[in-house]
Amino acid sequence: MADGTSASERMPRAGRRAVPPLLLAVAAGALLLAGCSAGSGTGADTLPAPVVVEIADIEGETIEVVDGNVIDLTGDDETYAEWDAEIEDPSIVEFTPGRDDGSAQFNPGLTALAVGSTAVTLENSETGETVAFTVEVVPVASDY
Repeated sequence: MADGTSASERMPRAGRRAVPPLLLAVAAGALLLAGCSAGSGTGADTLPAPVVVEIADIEGETIEVVDGNVIDLTGDDETYAEWDAEIEDPSIVEFTPGRDDGSAQFNPGLTALAVGSTAVTLENSETGETVAFTVEVVPVASDY
């Protein structure tokens, strides 16, 4: 320094003692907040993995899915956009057709809308293939 004193020599003695407790308090508060948010256990901050099923394997089956989750219908790499669905109770699940947006291909799927059970029949307009199965939507499990 220009006047020949160091920064610690210029800082008042009381100021040097007050800094460590303040830093400790800030660090402890940050750890407390991190612990509360990271381990809440509710799962509300994560998306559930979709239920992935092969179209060829679901004939006559019951597919269980949690309310709000989705069923990804896979296994048809050629005519995935040609599937349509007839849903007995559309208040239980909703069909989303497969599509190609030019940069990615999307499988057809079903979104669980409400707890319950419904019959679903998929039909491929290009191949004439049909697949009938049941979807059972179950409530979200509580962590409490």
